[in-house]
Order: sequence, then C-alpha cells, then structure tokens
Amino acid sequence: MEEISNFIKTIMINDLESGKATKIMTRFPPEPNAYLHIGHARALVTNFELAKSLGGSTNLRFDDTNPTKEDASFVEAIKNDIEWLGYHPANVFYGSDYFPETYELAIKLIKKGLAYVCDLSQIEVSEYRGTLTEPGKDSPYRNRSVEENLRLFNEMREGKYEEGTKVLRAKIDMASPNINMRDPVLYRIIYTPHHRQGTQWCIYPMYDFAHPLQDAIEGITHSLCSLEYDNHRPLYDWVVRVCEMEHVPQQIEFGRLNITNTIMSKRYLKELVEKGKVKGYDDPRMPTLAGLRRRGITPEAIKAFILASGLSRINSTIEGDMLDHFVREDLKLKANRIMAVTNPLNVTITNYPEGKVETLTAPNNQENEALGTRTITFSRHLVIEQEDFMLEKPNKHYKRLALGLEVRLFNAYFIKANEVKTDENGNIVEVLATYDPATLSGSGFQDRKPNGTIGYVDLSSAKEATFHQFEPLILDDDKETNFIERLNPDSWKTLKGFVENQSYKPYNRFQFIRDGYYVVDEASSDAHLVFNRIVSLKSSFTK
Repeated sequence: MEEISNFIKTIMINDLESGKATKIMTRFPPEPNAYLHIGHARALVTNFELAKSLGGSTNLRFDDTNPTKEDASFVEAIKNDIEWLGYHPANVFYGSDYFPETYELAIKLIKKGLAYVCDLSQIEVSEYRGTLTEPGKDSPYRNRSVEENLRLFNEMREGKYEEGTKVLRAKIDMASPNINMRDPVLYRIIYTPHHRQGTQWCIYPMYDFAHPLQDAIEGITHSLCSLEYDNHRPLYDWVVRVCEMEHVPQQIEFGRLNITNTIMSKRYLKELVEKGKVKGYDDPRMPTLAGLRRRGITPEAIKAFILASGLSRINSTIEGDMLDHFVREDLKLKANRIMAVTNPLNVTITNYPEGKVETLTAPNNQENEALGTRTITFSRHLVIEQEDFMLEKPNKHYKRLALGLEVRLFNAYFIKANEVKTDENGNIVEVLATYDPATLSGSGFQDRKPNGTIGYVDLSSAKEATFHQFEPLILDDDKETNFIERLNPDSWKTLKGFVENQSYKPYNRFQFIRDGYYVVDEASSDAHLVFNRIVSLKSSFTK
C-alpha cells in the first residue's frame, strides 16, 4: 500500500515532534443507524491508516446518542465491515456508556451558569436563533437561577416532562456570528428505548456536546471529521474548555468523497431498501461496504482507492471507474483465469470421436506462474460465446470465429467453422466445425496462423451457472430530479451459461478470460452455481 502523505499527517508529525502529542490516538465514530458505505470508508481508512503509519492506534466508538434511529443490527454490521477491511480497533466503545459522566458534566455547566433549561419549542428555538445576517435573541428562560435549572434538569432526567417541552441549552452568545454558538441545545427528552441502555435514560445529549467530551475522555489526539463540522469546531473547543477536561483533543476537518453515478446518502440508500428497489443493504449494486463485499470488491482495492483519492480541505468528486481500476490491479495477479461462457452457442466438432474426452493442462494465470496449473477437458461438444461467432468476417480487425475461418481454442486446438444450424426464426443455434489434431496448444505447431483465440467450455464436464452482471444503479448526477426516477432499469442483468469443472466456493474470485472478474456469490452451491461480475476487463479510467 502506498505511503500516506496529506495535510493531516503533516499536522500529526509536527505535534509529535513538538511534544504536543506523545502518541497518535484517533477514533472512528459511526452512528449505528445505517450500513457503512464507500463514502464512510474515507473516514474509516484515513483514521486507521494515519494512526498506524505513525505508531498510534484507533478506537471504534459508536455514536449511539439518538435511540430513535439506532439499532443493534447496525452495530454488528459496522463491526463486520471494519473487520472485513482488515482493521482492528484498539478499543470498542459506545457513546451511551458515557451517559453518566456526560450528565454530571451538564450539571457542572449549570452550576457554572453556562447552561439552562429552556421551554421553547424546537420551532421557537430556531426562530430565536436569528440568521446569518441578523443576531439571535435571548430565550425568555435564559436567566433562570442555577437552583431552578438544577431542579428542572433533574426532573427532565426523572421523566416528568413530555418530549419537546424542555431542553437543556448552553449559555454562550446569541449574537455570535457563528450560529452554532447561539445557545445550542445540549440535551433533549426522548422516551424511545435505547438499544443498549433500555429505558434507563430518557434524556439524551446532542452530538455537539457528547462528542468532544468522549474524545477528551478517551485521550483522542486528533478528532478527524468531514468538512461540514468546520463551523462546529468553536463549539467543540468550548465544550472541552468549559467542562475543564484534562485532555484537550484537536478537531481537524477534511473534504467529503463523492463518486459519480453513486448514491452516497444514507437516507436514500434506506429508501431504496424500504421501497424494494434493491434486494437489501448487501445488494451488489449498492455502494454499502456489505454490497461491495458481495459484489466481490476486495478490501485491498477499497483501501488503495481511498488512499489514491487523496485528502484535502475541500469536497471532491471522482469517477466511479477509478475504483474498478484498483480492483483490476489487485486481482490481475491473484485470481485464477478460467473459461466460462455466459451466453452460450453450441459447437460440434464433427471430426472428433463421439464419447471421447481429452484431458488437457492449462495455466491458472499466465502472468503469475506461482498459481500453478489446472486440468480442463475437450470433447466433441463445446460451447462458445455467441459474440465469438459471425457468419462472415466483418473486417480485418475481427479476430474470432466465422464460416471458413480457423481460430485457436484457449489451451486446446485450432477449429474451423464449416456450417451452421438455425432454428425456425433463423437464429444460429449450432456451429459445425472441424479440429486439427496437430495443433494442440504447446505442441509447437506453427504452420499457419489462426484468426485469433477464443474461449470455450467442454460440455462433457461443464457446470451450469447463473451469472449476474451489474451497471451503475443511478444513471446520472442530476440533483434536480428525484433519485428514484433516475434509477437505471438495466442495472442488473442475469445470464445462464457454463463454467469449467473446477471447485467453486463462496467468495472465490476468478477472471473469466476476455470477459471480466467474477466472484462466487455467498448463496451459491454445488447444485446451483451463482457468479457476480465484479468488473469487466476494460477500463476507461486513466491513473
């Protein structure tokens, strides 16, 4: 994996050299309200790789402070994704486990006169906050006494008030040019049971209050977050300062990663699942890590893709083909290259004895001899791809089979097409060909040059298989049109064909010669082989 070099690493190195930090400590803080997607992978990879490159470590901390959206199933899915990517957190924490400490620190702010209970509704709080050009105005409850605020906050904790009737707010500056500093809400009332805490709590801290405290408690040195939190950094620093935390973490923002023709919204992805537009969060067309895993994308390709996309202080958009490029780079020397036919056309070798089956030897990967060899078979009855045959050769660039032409079958013989059979609609259903026994691959035969080389599968030993091929789930990046209307109706295509008689286990990856890289689907079995195409062989991406 390439060496990391970006502005955050420079900050970390300077902090180590100056003594501001003795060991780098980062954290990845997902909210367990959805599956992780490729956009989250930027934060995940960045936190783990930066800390590792400088001898530090990374915590996994679930930001579970909103029970109305969170679920234990998402917790397990996130853990599985992180493990699949090959990362091992130094610790696994939950924001909800800090609730007692967070509550006591809220009490501390009330006693210091820096927090108050407010009875304004959510709409009223927003109205009182002002605009970017106009200052806010004080809540009529801003000057409650410390004693009254302590009593009311305790009664909120005891469940004496309905949701939305009271909140705890920081007392900062309603005229601040930064709207986030205009008495932000610190706590709200929620009666939804928590996935870990049950009904133990009915008041929950807001992210902007809980997160900096959790970073400080854990000793996080560099709290990395996306660019939309840039305006929240003054509040982050204020919370750490006024709560008198012993450790002072540093928040650093970086740009989000957007990918063309890719849905990067958790809300939209959830809508796709709930409306049945996809087959679940692990649908191979989904940009979730679960979907990418089922499609066959490798962890190594994802990490290389994220690191190659760079890191800066601005949001960036890159081509989806770039990820495909790194998949090909990762698999080209790892994957066995086998023959498969996804759209079969029957070929009968008329001069080959009926019932005879020949065993041949083929390399597993012509570019990596270490992967060894395998046995394949050859007999009278074969299948080839329909696109590998035409009645007449269209031009000099056509290097496949046509009537009167001779091609080599990979690792086998030259065959010549002599005749075709058609159905009642005129469609070609069978090619009658002859083979030359003197032309066996590896025999040294050089008397003539074939019109190209094509793949085949011998029907005497072939295994039937289903092949799923995918295109982008969304057709364009038109933000004006509802994303449901922009879904690609041809994003999933299923074909029936044949593969060589080899051993196939779920998540085994192969290169189908001249077609693309495929993975054995997790639901595949010996009785029903299913392959998902990871990427085609051709790429339009230029590194």
